[in-house]
Amino acid sequence: MMIRLVCLLVALMLAGPAWAGVTLEGRAEQGGLLLGRTEPGAEIRLDGKLVPVDSRGRFLIGFGRDQASEAVLENRSPEGATETRTLAVAPRAWIEQRIESLPQAKAAPDPVAQARIRAEAAMVAARRDRISLEDGFAAGLVRPADGPVSGVFGSRRVYNGNPGAPHSGLDIAAPLGAPVRAAAAGTVILAAPDLFLTGRTVMVDHGLGLITSYAHLSRIDVAEGEHVAAGQSLGAIGASGLATGPHLHFGVSWRDRRLDPETVLAVLPGR
Repeated sequence: MMIRLVCLLVALMLAGPAWAGVTLEGRAEQGGLLLGRTEPGAEIRLDGKLVPVDSRGRFLIGFGRDQASEAVLENRSPEGATETRTLAVAPRAWIEQRIESLPQAKAAPDPVAQARIRAEAAMVAARRDRISLEDGFAAGLVRPADGPVSGVFGSRRVYNGNPGAPHSGLDIAAPLGAPVRAAAAGTVILAAPDLFLTGRTVMVDHGLGLITSYAHLSRIDVAEGEHVAAGQSLGAIGASGLATGPHLHFGVSWRDRRLDPETVLAVLPGR
């Protein structure tokens, strides 16, 4: 019911008065993604902030888990004409997920561990700040591992009774050592052997601010700076970092915003 409502809202939004040079496709919802096209050389801003646009006029817009109900999109043509539209962003309901039996040092990190977590988060954020004009996103994304979903995006996490941050990705349960594949072509911007929360972690840049991440790996098969093809092996399923058993945490982000991987896979389906 909610998915049908979201699709209707998006359809109504896109069916309004046409812009001279902008089209939008996708889901304007919390955790959602829009693929936009404008005139080459045009400038796009979202809530006043510049949005990366490639030479063909393509751009992406992502909405975080707690995105407000409206966002302002501005299109400035190469000639200087400006059009503005307010986008309606549909809300979503989030479940609560309780996770027990974690080592207490992971569930309730001490001050030293907390400092490490902050340092690692800053390092990861810096990687996300680097915007490239790669076009791996254009061919769409495919599911990076086979297995049932064991954790969904946006859920409120409680670890051993301690409230944690909302879940920022999709968990796919699979046997230890099962393959983890690149969701789309791109460049490896992180191949970390041991992060406190996510363990062995790989991040791949697909262009225009869209990045995928692969966490809790037991093995990493790629190096930073390496270009990978869609479906190429990145490593293997593991339980490193903050994990109770073997699974892949698959994350998708647009700039500093975490997106729902299931929604992104639907908006940009791979071939």
